[in-house]
Amino acid sequence: MAQLPLFPSLPDHPAPEFLFKNIRNPVWTENKARLVANYLRYFVYITKHGCYIDGFAGPRTPDVADSWAAKLVVESEPKFLRDFYLCDLDSRKVERLEDLRDHQPHVPKRSINILEGDFNNLVHAILASGNITLSTATFCLIDQFTAECHWRTVEALARHKAGTNKIEIFYFLASGWLDRALSGFTRNIQIPELWWGRSDWHALRQLKSLNRALLLCDRFKKELGYKFAHPWAIMERSDGGRVMFHMIHATDHAEAPKLMARAYRNANLPPDAREQLNFALEEFSGLADAYRST
Repeated sequence: MAQLPLFPSLPDHPAPEFLFKNIRNPVWTENKARLVANYLRYFVYITKHGCYIDGFAGPRTPDVADSWAAKLVVESEPKFLRDFYLCDLDSRKVERLEDLRDHQPHVPKRSINILEGDFNNLVHAILASGNITLSTATFCLIDQFTAECHWRTVEALARHKAGTNKIEIFYFLASGWLDRALSGFTRNIQIPELWWGRSDWHALRQLKSLNRALLLCDRFKKELGYKFAHPWAIMERSDGGRVMFHMIHATDHAEAPKLMARAYRNANLPPDAREQLNFALEEFSGLADAYRST
């Protein structure tokens, strides 16, 4: 009798949906925040507006330069992002977020909301705020440590703008220590079931790191309806090493994965000057058109 595959939806020979050329310098752990900030800077430079949600926004390593995504995004120029929702469960990290907010210059029509609590609960109030309309370019960073973000939270984000350009998601999968974590979860199966959203999470232990990331991309597309989902490897250190994270970038824009490729290539470089951006981002004008048409 033939053995059925663990996950029928997983390709027999998995390969990334996009094959990008000339990506030679890896992004490493300390620079992963800059990758997100770079992409958002490029995107809102084109769309001229946006809303940013960060479910686990407090600084994890505050003494490491450029490692705090919320800080990099809030302080990014030009200041086209209008609404921020920065969440954290740790009261000490919330204090750091409040201090970050209080030291920002006044920008008309900009709001920086600091929310203390479990993002899995807070997300519903954020989505019900009325600030995230069908025409709002919206981005959500899920930089969880391992399994703190429930799958139903991801579903809520994906459903909020159904039928139009959905909320873009940057979802960090802890590939570097997921094997160890999955073994430990056998003592409390509620944690992985809420995270994975299904009871078959234990079968992930039989997959290689990249295959897990590709399976997650497949779920973003088939279950959540995203047109594109691609895993970006975040390495252990600047000269390579093992993959510590896969950042799953889920989007409905055909141009967005190419824009992320540019952000990935430049994550280790100084920010582009505005004149350079004007020239370099001309090819991505379709992103602005997409939001003008909704």
